[in-house]
Order: sequence, then structure tokens, then C-alpha cells
Amino acid sequence: MNQHHARTAVFSAGSWGTAMGKIMADAGTSVIMHARRGEIADAINTQYRNPGYFPDVELPHTVRATTDPAAALDGADFLVLSIPAQSLRASLAAWAPHIGPDTVIVSLMKGIEIGSGLRASQIITEMTDLSAERVAVLSGPNLAREIMDGQPAAATIACPDEAAAHRVQRACHTGYFRPYTSTDVVGCELGGAVKNVIALAVGIASGMGMGHNSQAMLITRGLAETTRLATAMGAHPATLAGLAGLGDLVATCSSPLSRNRTFGTHLGNGLTVAEATAATRQTTEGVKSAEAILALAGDHDVEMPITEVVSDLLHEKVTLDQAAAALMQRPPKPER
Repeated sequence: MNQHHARTAVFSAGSWGTAMGKIMADAGTSVIMHARRGEIADAINTQYRNPGYFPDVELPHTVRATTDPAAALDGADFLVLSIPAQSLRASLAAWAPHIGPDTVIVSLMKGIEIGSGLRASQIITEMTDLSAERVAVLSGPNLAREIMDGQPAAATIACPDEAAAHRVQRACHTGYFRPYTSTDVVGCELGGAVKNVIALAVGIASGMGMGHNSQAMLITRGLAETTRLATAMGAHPATLAGLAGLGDLVATCSSPLSRNRTFGTHLGNGLTVAEATAATRQTTEGVKSAEAILALAGDHDVEMPITEVVSDLLHEKVTLDQAAAALMQRPPKPER
């Protein structure tokens, strides 16, 4: 397949979807974005801008938009999915009939479904007729705002089929975006999901006035509990030390651009969950996924103390002061 004639459908036109659309267009792929709102699609088509997220950045002119899912998916070689993890199942039920049998789906989603404990790639194979070999996940330290500004970034593309991973890699490799390939889908997805919860903890600590030592401790121990769960579920430990693990964790925990860290900071400043939700306009996956991740940890007999504290705070089982104390007061034992 000539990459320059490859077609990519991006669902939907949120911040990361828009950034990924720009990357793939810059890599020489023709991109059609699915926007829920007609005014967003019109603006992309007439002004080459997404007024909902990046009104200041002109998109490549090979990016088009539509509100019609069937039109977006017609002839698509790749379907990039960037929607809230908890609405994936319902959305795919509507979109699946329009997905071609040769389409490779690329999941950008970093959440675990509440109730089922399923990762995005598992929901995708369940809701479509595609095999796991046609589903890739892309994950890494990728703050959308920086990518829209053309700043250098890298990511891991994981797929059981290495040839499919290489096809996705070619479709999104630009001068500023460097994708690596992997076959460890579980490691990539869990790294991406759990880091959102750890970023909430780091944000809480920051909001309460704790300094870099405390935040570095939470990042490090957060990586340890992420790795424990991921390896218990079959992931390779090296994945968690890579871009989809440590890389994504550091970016999300350190940056004020991170939604999850920002949400945590609101909580650390004393806002309620409802107030923090109102103050954070975009989907904050860690808030939704904490409970599901904790349930997975229970299923695999893995200790995840930071995730547990964050989940308790989100469900108002503990006060902010109790949460802070619990994050700091772990029994001393050998570092693992």
C-alpha cells in the first residue's frame, strides 16, 4: 500500500484526535475526522482549524471532516479511535457496521471499562468482527498541545501483528513524531490507563503544597504498582520502563497541560469531585478508571496502594487529609 494514498478516519475531533489527525496528515496520509458537532466539521473544512480545541493552529489541508460516520469510514485503511473509554462500547455498536474488513484500528484510549475491567483493544475486538491482529494501540508521552506546536515527541505502537504495527508506524512517522513498535498490547494499555490515576495522586500532592520529592516518590512508586499489575496480566516489564510506561507517566504527572494532574490539583486545593469535574472541561480518564483498575488489581492479587487511596478519595470514602496521610504512611519494607 502506498502510504501517500492511505486513508485514515479519526474518531473524534477532540484534542488528542485532532493532534493525531495532524500527525498522520503531516506523514502523508489523507485524513478524515469524524466530529459530533456540525460547526466543528465545517470549521475544519473551511478554515482548517478546530475551534473547539486548537483555534490558533492551522491543520494540513489534507485533513477533512464530516459528521457522518459511514462517510468517514468509507475506504479507510486506518481507524484512529480517540473517545472516552467509557463510551467506547456504545459508540462502536453504531460504527461497527461501517468498518471495513481490512481496516486497522488504532486505539489512543487510556482507560479501563467500569464493570467489565476490559481494556480498549478487548472492547474493540468484542464489538467488531476484527481479530486482535488488526487492532493496534498507540501510547506514550504525548501532550496534544505540544504536538500541535510541532514539538518533538515519540510513542509506542503495539499490535500482536508486527506487520500491522509497522504499517501504522509508517502512517504517523514525521520529523517531529517518532513511533516505535511493540507486540506488548497489555503493557501499553495498562501503562496508559494506570498513569492517569498516578497523575491524580501527584496532582493532589501538588495541590496540597507538597514538593518535588513527594511527587517523585509518587511517580516512582506509581510505576512500581503499574508494573506489578501489568506483569501479573502478562505484560513485559520492559514495556513499563519505556515510552508507554515511564515516558507517559512522567509527562502526565509533571505537566500542567495534563488533565489528570490538573484534576488532582483541584482536589488537593480542596475542591470536591463535582467541583473539580466542572473546572476540568475535558474527559479525565483516571477519575473513571480508578475503580476498574483497583478491581483488576484485586482479581490478580496485586497491591496498588496509591490507586486505592485515589479511588477512596474520588468516592469520598476518605478525607483529603486522610488520603495524604495514607499516601505517605506505607509500612517500611524492602524496595521492590
